[in-house]
Amino acid sequence: MNRCPITYSPCDESIYSEKGLKQLAPNLKTLVPLDFSAEGLRTEAMLRASKMSIQGVQPKLSAILNIKNGRFEIVDKNGKYILKPQHHVFPELPQNEDLTMRLAASVGIEVPFHGLIWSKDHSLTYFIKRFDRKGHKDKIAVEDFAQLAGMSRDTKYNYSMERLVKLIDSYCTFPVIEKAKLFKLILFNFLTGNEDMHLKNYSVIVRNGKVELSPAYDLLSSTIVLKGDVEEIALSMKGKKSNLNRNILIDYFGKDRCGLTDKVVERTFDTIQKAISSWFDLIEISFLSEEMKDRYRDLLQKRMDILGFERSK
Repeated sequence: MNRCPITYSPCDESIYSEKGLKQLAPNLKTLVPLDFSAEGLRTEAMLRASKMSIQGVQPKLSAILNIKNGRFEIVDKNGKYILKPQHHVFPELPQNEDLTMRLAASVGIEVPFHGLIWSKDHSLTYFIKRFDRKGHKDKIAVEDFAQLAGMSRDTKYNYSMERLVKLIDSYCTFPVIEKAKLFKLILFNFLTGNEDMHLKNYSVIVRNGKVELSPAYDLLSSTIVLKGDVEEIALSMKGKKSNLNRNILIDYFGKDRCGLTDKVVERTFDTIQKAISSWFDLIEISFLSEEMKDRYRDLLQKRMDILGFERSK
């Protein structure tokens, strides 16, 4: 029996479930594989890179969903989705990012609609709906923290989490609420091994007249992909990028630097604790290889032990 890469639910002999198609669009009846192989998508991404505003290590393409023809179509402008194909060096990034974003959603971290789709070579490509678009051409005001800090793509790591908190105080309408969101995201990233959250991976968005943290994006477990010693966080915290512990993450950052009350910190911890068991279930039914699933589970257990989380029986 097949499993739908959009919902993770069984879909008999089909490649997508009816529920998955309806999540993409209520009137979508079928979705044909992308016209490109993983290599072809990477080539397209390279050729179109100068025409897109999205850049980074992973190859990315802008796309729209043609409901009538049941297919994603690559475009140079006015795209509603971002597509990320398989990387030529780092294995299983689409499966990794899709799973990690699902884990984030399970603890109440806001994430855009996302999933996996099949390419013509049967490889999986990650898709995510753009949250900075409205209607056909309208853009929603979004700025990443590198822009807010006056930093560039080349200096996006030259900052600290303490200074990032000050940016929230300066720019967000209700800083206390946003710092609570940030605290949960930091704990989540530590648990899942996402050590590449530099300034450009945090943004603020203007919605309903309020400036707030944008939905989370670019969440993946980079630790299970990279070899050798890796840092645990992209922006230093208490002068450190590795060997973080419960005291630094919860007491120092959550309570002292973010100014969160014991009640807020405990509620955040409890929310994650209640979801931990389901994380292992999601890893099991994810589209990662068995080797990558084992790496993810082992890392998660190690980080849980550091912070004092337990896996429910």
